[in-house]
Amino acid sequence: VQLQASGGGLVRTGDSLRLSCAASGRTRDPYSMGWFRQAPGKEREFVAAINWAGSTTDYSDSVKGRFTISRGNPKNTVYLQMNSLKPEDTAVYYCAASRSVVFVTSRDVIHYDPWGQGTLVTVSS
Repeated sequence: VQLQASGGGLVRTGDSLRLSCAASGRTRDPYSMGWFRQAPGKEREFVAAINWAGSTTDYSDSVKGRFTISRGNPKNTVYLQMNSLKPEDTAVYYCAASRSVVFVTSRDVIHYDPWGQGTLVTVSS
């Protein structure tokens, strides 16, 4: 599976953005998906995850209630709707797939491979 993330950009505080992650290749294999982000000088952190069926989602406390992860139909595209953006949301956002975690979700980077190339989100104050 190869992943292509898109949708990043420069927005203002309170604006919205929708990130997309398109999977190609062996997309018939089941996999859960996650979004992570990495701000300058900081470690990569978990943002949101969704299981294969789309029935289970998980969010970090910092984005819960503002971000929504979803899967398209077919399941090979995953979205991250980001509302009420804040300057602290500024980061490079990465999507990743997990074939080892399928029916539930994981916050641990160790479970995810492959990763997309990242898309930059910048929120100005």
